[in-house]
Amino acid sequence: MRKKVYKKISLLMAACMTAGMMGSVNVQAESLYTQEDFANVLDATARLDETLYSHYATDKYNVFSDMGAWHGYYLHGLDDLDTFGGFAGPQIIGQDTGMNLSDCISRLKLTKANGEEINLADARWPYVAYYPGKLMQYYEERDEYKVTLELIFASNRTNYVRTTIENYSDEPLVLDVAWEGKLFSENKAWGESYPTNATFEDSENGVQVGFKEYSDAWTTTEDTKYTIRHNEEVSTELSEDKMSYVSKTTKPITIEKGTPYVTYTAESYTFTAEEAANEAEVVKTLFADPEKPFEDNRTRWQGYLDKTFEQEDGVAKPYKNAAVKAMETLVTNWRSPAGKFKHSGLIPSMSYSGFIGVWGWDTWKNAAGIAGFDPQLAADGIRCMFDYQIQDNDPERPQDAGTIIDCFSYGENSGNYRNSKPPLAAWGVWKTYQEGGDKAFLEEMYPKLTAYHDWWYTNRDTDHNGVAEYGGMVHKAHYQKDEDGNILKDENDKPLLNVENIIEAAAWESGMDNATRFDQEGNGPDDIGVFVYENKNAEGEVVGYSLNQESVDLNAMLYAEKGFLKSIAEELGKTEDAAKYEAEAEKLAEYINTNMWDEETGFYYDLQINEDGSEKKILTNRGKGTEGWMPLWAKLAPADRAEKVKDNMMDEGKFNLRVPMPTASFDNDKFNPSRYWRGPVWLDQALYGVESLQNYGYEEEATELAYKLFDGAEGVLTDGPIHENYNPVTGEGLHTKNFSWSAAAYYMLYEDALAETNPSTQTGLEMK
Repeated sequence: MRKKVYKKISLLMAACMTAGMMGSVNVQAESLYTQEDFANVLDATARLDETLYSHYATDKYNVFSDMGAWHGYYLHGLDDLDTFGGFAGPQIIGQDTGMNLSDCISRLKLTKANGEEINLADARWPYVAYYPGKLMQYYEERDEYKVTLELIFASNRTNYVRTTIENYSDEPLVLDVAWEGKLFSENKAWGESYPTNATFEDSENGVQVGFKEYSDAWTTTEDTKYTIRHNEEVSTELSEDKMSYVSKTTKPITIEKGTPYVTYTAESYTFTAEEAANEAEVVKTLFADPEKPFEDNRTRWQGYLDKTFEQEDGVAKPYKNAAVKAMETLVTNWRSPAGKFKHSGLIPSMSYSGFIGVWGWDTWKNAAGIAGFDPQLAADGIRCMFDYQIQDNDPERPQDAGTIIDCFSYGENSGNYRNSKPPLAAWGVWKTYQEGGDKAFLEEMYPKLTAYHDWWYTNRDTDHNGVAEYGGMVHKAHYQKDEDGNILKDENDKPLLNVENIIEAAAWESGMDNATRFDQEGNGPDDIGVFVYENKNAEGEVVGYSLNQESVDLNAMLYAEKGFLKSIAEELGKTEDAAKYEAEAEKLAEYINTNMWDEETGFYYDLQINEDGSEKKILTNRGKGTEGWMPLWAKLAPADRAEKVKDNMMDEGKFNLRVPMPTASFDNDKFNPSRYWRGPVWLDQALYGVESLQNYGYEEEATELAYKLFDGAEGVLTDGPIHENYNPVTGEGLHTKNFSWSAAAYYMLYEDALAETNPSTQTGLEMK
């Protein structure tokens, strides 16, 4: 197993500390790879129009963002001549969903002293590239000129463009330098057209976009601003309808051969007047030392690369490209504090209209991946979710003290309070600590983690046997209502339960929304189906609801969490807590191995129970799924059983398909390779499968499956995006794209399966 080496940052390469950024990133003295080694590992070219979202409410293209900004940019394609000299975009996030503000809001226009315009589309050598952390384009004409534009993000609200013009001729080049752009008046989404409500406004040394108060497909206020500033004096003219502009330097510039002209542009997208005022000061700082943002960008991204490629590992370059693409995907999905976000968080995908928020178990998985190259960002992502941990003085749901809600987004009233998400938080915290070494972070998180862990046993253990079930919270959506929305009650004035809605919440709580094992009707004539039980506290008050099903993955994760909590407790000197978690884990492992294992099929399954737990039935009839190897991931399975699970995983008629480890096995009678959790491959579950095999010494099999996950999935080894999930039979990328936890899983698979064997699993409890 590799030991992490924490490298000192040289004074020369001190990482930038702009407000809202992460902490420093370790940089090694000699780098194996640089940003330039990973050009265009993700295709970021686009030809933007008024339609941002296309199939599956997903962006047609792959946007670039960084540093937690709430906007992003693309490269123009080499066939999109109208946008030569500018970057495609921006896409802005209107609080909870995105829109295209312009096809190219700032396009460079160069005019010679004789009035002749330099048409960059005529350049003999145009080139565009997306490097890690930077977009770049240049246009070169032999013996005449070279124009280079580079776009980075310099803060969590501002992108920053460096424009360099070189004179290749023997005569001085005298130019009028200008920038022009126009706005879209509407955006089209979901078959409808919606106004952008945006117009240009006068602004010092540039131009500004103002918005009207609006809340429909997206949300803007009169304080929402997109401001373009130049580091030198310009004059700006607006069109009569204020939908286009031209900004021009107040005097011509003269460029001598061998002395490039360099100018800088800062573009800030802000939500509030306070943010706008703060960012104006940030931009002044940027312009005071205009090269520093580019130096800081290189330092930070070189640090990411150095942490990822610490030593030569013999893995072929396409797999390294995939690891870098995973980093790019995660960083693009980083959102900094704004609205309800108190800390930086990782959204599932900036590309999907419904994923501009943070979810519980997404957060833990994203943190485990990000920790490998930016442990401070991973820690903040975890904090972002725990900022809304339910407290015992909560005015609406004190009975749920300790839990983490499903999700929330920018809006103050956003969030799903019907259910939680699987218990992987301690895994994310421990992985972050292992990579970053911040003991204060462990101390901060430990009481939060223990409260969350305890909640599963007070609110999701219907028969109080120390084995939990998925379920739902006490919530108005879980009651029957009449046509006017009034809650229906029985003769004892007790609300009538909406069982279907509670089962839906429980499936969401599992994270596997439509998995075959949660089908309400069950599977087969001897299956009574899915029921709902009330969970009550000592006073007889209902505190939540459980399914009639003890899930093997849930309890394996709780076992693993006891292992992580034991390790954290030991690190903090809490020996009594450590002993308690070890004792609890022993009992839980015995229960799982006694009741959830089927010898005939060599696999683990969920367990159906009655309300008091006196009757149990193992649900082999619902087929095999990825939940069946979670006892191996947790290290609670005996070695002989692990071997049988391994045999199932390697069987080409079950799980070892083109893209291996589908969520339902190929021989499951409800297998569907394209229906979300009923057959597609989800990379988190595949990661747990690879690590399960590693835990029991099946390194050859683990490596085989890990390589197949890269080789068989569409676009992963080329310049395609990382998808939410994949068709296991064809390899087709499914549902949305640029998906964070898939990227986190691919990053970890590269680091801990291809480059070496180093599973992220718990080590606090001994292997069974």
